[in-house]
Amino acid sequence: MDALRRIVRSLRCADAVSEAVLGVTAAQLFVLRELAKSEPLTIGELAQRTATAQSSVSEVAARLESKMLIVRRRSAIDRRRIDVSLSDAGRVLLQRADETVQEKLLTGFARLPAARQAVTADGLQSWVRAAGLADVEPTMFFEI
Repeated sequence: MDALRRIVRSLRCADAVSEAVLGVTAAQLFVLRELAKSEPLTIGELAQRTATAQSSVSEVAARLESKMLIVRRRSAIDRRRIDVSLSDAGRVLLQRADETVQEKLLTGFARLPAARQAVTADGLQSWVRAAGLADVEPTMFFEI
């Protein structure tokens, strides 16, 4: 339980600091930072990079777009594709932002051997089912 408490506390504190200092949630900052690593991306590609459901990323992207931190444009290469990119304001905001807790967690998880990743993921899934929480939608951390 202490490990879980550390993760939740880290995420909660990062969220509070991010909102107070940058005016965005930690989840929004995470999406911005992933987008900055390789833009433009589609919502689906952002979902993969953030290890989150496409619907959750879409909601976060809508909030970022309303804050004019990202822009969505039809792709010049494939007119069916909608590309998401940082706006100038999004780039400026990222100059003041540190690595997110989510990035640290994903990087740390990727450093584990594949067998340990599988056991950890399976154990967490089993715990969630045993707690009766399997039907809770897995949104981005602290995003409703």
